[in-house]
Amino acid sequence: MLNVQSRVVEDWDYRTANTKEFTHGIHPYPAMMIPQVARRLIDEYGSGGGILLDPYCGTGTTLLEGMLANFYAIGTDLNPLARLIARTKTAPIDLDLLDREIKDFSEFGLVTAGLRDGQTDHPNIPNIDYWFSENVQRELGLIRSHIDWIESAQIADFFKVAFSLTVRKVSWTKNSEFKLVRMAPERIEDHDPDVFSTMVDVLKDNRRAFASLDHALGDEPTIPAVYGFNSVVEIPQETITPGSVDIVVTSPPYGDSKTTVAYGQFSRLSSQWLGHDNANQVDNSLMGGGKLSDEVRFGFEELDEVIGEVADTDPRRAGEVASFFFDYRNSICNVADAVRPGGFACYVVGNRTVKGYQIPTAESTAAFFEMSGFEHVETFHRNIPNKRMPSMNSPTNVPGKLGKTMKSEFIVVNRKTV
Repeated sequence: MLNVQSRVVEDWDYRTANTKEFTHGIHPYPAMMIPQVARRLIDEYGSGGGILLDPYCGTGTTLLEGMLANFYAIGTDLNPLARLIARTKTAPIDLDLLDREIKDFSEFGLVTAGLRDGQTDHPNIPNIDYWFSENVQRELGLIRSHIDWIESAQIADFFKVAFSLTVRKVSWTKNSEFKLVRMAPERIEDHDPDVFSTMVDVLKDNRRAFASLDHALGDEPTIPAVYGFNSVVEIPQETITPGSVDIVVTSPPYGDSKTTVAYGQFSRLSSQWLGHDNANQVDNSLMGGGKLSDEVRFGFEELDEVIGEVADTDPRRAGEVASFFFDYRNSICNVADAVRPGGFACYVVGNRTVKGYQIPTAESTAAFFEMSGFEHVETFHRNIPNKRMPSMNSPTNVPGKLGKTMKSEFIVVNRKTV
């Protein structure tokens, strides 16, 4: 059995750090990595440049930090909204052109004020009346049409990210939840947002964020590449040459999306308004979305034993855990092939609890990398006071039955030896 000792190091907590500096705060997203953690890992285990990979890049925290550290950063994610945000937040932007487009949009809002009682086109969103008032639907439709006329693809992406956040703010969803949950009726009665003003406010806030990034970047920054390939299946050799990656810095999901962090549910309404295909199927496509038997074995005794203990209580849940780790192991195997000898893989993970049993994700991460030609270097145990997750969730999906989310996580550092 692999012996992985974790060391509690409080200076990894970053309790008072500004986690939204530069463009890190332009759009919320579940369980985002703290930028200071990514920055420190890149500084301590990177070689001062080269290729950085994030195989579960989300909205691009690691990619942005890699760009600031002069790495060529490559990320992939299966969620189209996450890719849009990651691509946008890491692309330097023409601020003068952006200012003109924001001014044009503000004037557009005034001109169309008299049209807001008319009909506008909007995507075919199931149950749209359950999530949006008729007035909000009309105004979102007008804004979406305006974005389609923006000529610069980069500026259009900037507006789409702001539009996504506006959709979230003006809907009847509970913004404190990452799963799709409707506001209470009394809250809905008081919720009468000015959609255009909300959009303008988001545009201006995000513009300030890009101005701060512009001051931090050099004259010719290396722009990260954002892809949509599935690292569980393969890492395309035409995209990343085997043995070429200097460092991997990432925070993978802690488990299957349906019972941990529902990335797809969080993104669904925005993705539907933006016209992304199959927006309601994102969670099924993520790691652990398939179905396996609880009898699958992974060659790591501690993990196999825990899955067996969960199976004694609930075979279905044990199968879901096994499905996640089957995909996770395959992804790690593919990532390992991409790393050069002497390169590092730094994974920020959490040990979730299923049916009262703690799942050894950190230990399994080190074990899977060891099986792929790596040695375990260090595991840091950090508190997550700033982790962007709710304090309670509903892991069973039974209404009213809540459980506490994780308050700590592990930083597992591994080095390739062969």
